[in-house]
Amino acid sequence: MNHARSEKKRTGGRRRPIRKKRKHELGSAPTETQVGEAKLKVEDARGGTTKVRAIRSAVASVSTADGVVSADIEDVTENPSNPNYVRRNIITKGAIIETSAGTARVTSRPGQDGQVNAVLVDDE
Repeated sequence: MNHARSEKKRTGGRRRPIRKKRKHELGSAPTETQVGEAKLKVEDARGGTTKVRAIRSAVASVSTADGVVSADIEDVTENPSNPNYVRRNIITKGAIIETSAGTARVTSRPGQDGQVNAVLVDDE
């Protein structure tokens, strides 16, 4: 993955390269957090900081009317970003997950934050 400028113009024409790729333009493959026994990965980020990525997660912090509850993740039931993620049990922001506290929508980015935060969804 590369975050350099596009090799195509807006019109679809070819844009000639002005230089080679640079280290700061590097990208990385998306971290597809799955349901399972917790596994984290710490990666170096820009500015000397680190990023904790969740490879697998079994627990979600679910926000309810009473407060925040730690609930076990059972299954991914819907994922608007990619229908294939439901079959592969991949958790992303916006995914609908089935937890021990009920059905919830993920509000965090587990591949970026390293944790799963969710809000209970009213079953209509």
